[in-house]
Amino acid sequence: MTLDNSNRAQETSDRLLGLIKRRGPQSANQLAAALAISHEAARQQLGRLQREALVAATNERAGLGRPARKWSLTAQGHERFADAHAQLTVGLIEAIRSELGSDALDRIVAARERQARDAYRAELDGANSLAQRIARLAAIRTREGYMAEWREEADGFLLIENHCPICAAAKACQGFCRAELEVFREALGADVLVERTDHILAGARRCAYRVVALQAP
Repeated sequence: MTLDNSNRAQETSDRLLGLIKRRGPQSANQLAAALAISHEAARQQLGRLQREALVAATNERAGLGRPARKWSLTAQGHERFADAHAQLTVGLIEAIRSELGSDALDRIVAARERQARDAYRAELDGANSLAQRIARLAAIRTREGYMAEWREEADGFLLIENHCPICAAAKACQGFCRAELEVFREALGADVLVERTDHILAGARRCAYRVVALQAP
């Protein structure tokens, strides 16, 4: 294989992994269609990624007929999407907790929450609708590494984060997740309800937030 072909194959593999990360389990046909490649090319890439222990296949039955073969990321596959400075961050959290106490760690989390709230509010300033506010918030979160997207639903909106770049830190100190939810609520405004419906730390594939406009009394 030439260097150019090798680079193209690696790029296709990275895009394939990213699709599974964002969309959850996918069939080879779904991946081929999304990447505009042949089914055979998708199957070959999946085979290689399976040998590298980055993806795994399961058979899902939906009604009559042959079960659908779906591909999902393994734990090693998820690790390809970096948890920013995970080891250093967890070490610092544990050092603060042991040397300064849990109260000091809580104050640090609260300070980070205030900084994020002020920054988000500034970037959302001037958004004239809830949809615009959510779109801007998703853009901020994507820039920060959360692979965020959003969509409108019948009763409101869904903000989805397909990756958590601070997952290791959040496991060591769940105050980060509590603060994050409060930041979203304050940034999006008092006229909306924000609820977390999926949570990576609870075993979900992603974090997701339901956002609904509150009716005026």
